[in-house]
Amino acid sequence: MQSEAAESEAAVRARRVLERATERELSIVTAESCTGGQLASLLTDIEGASGAFERGFVVYSEVAKCELLGLEQRRITQCGVVSRDTAIAMAEGALTHSHGDVAVGITGFAGPAGPDDEPGLVHIACATRAGETTHRECHFGDIGRDPVRDRSVMVALELLDAAIG
Repeated sequence: MQSEAAESEAAVRARRVLERATERELSIVTAESCTGGQLASLLTDIEGASGAFERGFVVYSEVAKCELLGLEQRRITQCGVVSRDTAIAMAEGALTHSHGDVAVGITGFAGPAGPDDEPGLVHIACATRAGETTHRECHFGDIGRDPVRDRSVMVALELLDAAIG
């Protein structure tokens, strides 16, 4: 669970993102893996979110990423499930499989994974219908699952805020 201070900061940021999206008549879509729907939950906790939040995909497994977002298994195998390419494909796939205007894709290692995997490595991408896609690679370190998720959500909100303008 998020600390109260982090939760407050995240809620303020989420409210701002939703207000700006509403003003611009844009809708948001999320495609989340390591955050497990935390961003979608935060956005939908805010009253009036339905005007700006279109839908959320929780795609924890590779199969879910392929089936729900249209990622190609061979691309995941080549690039890695936690990679720039996969995060971008998740954000762009979320737009393709929704009616949203701006989408964010989050994939990472919230905690220890395989022996060669970096705990706290998270890739976050944000795509718009206008064809603009941004990406951020985060190295949060081995700080624990909840802090990695919380920080990932904050970065995703920053990217959404910038994309909405």
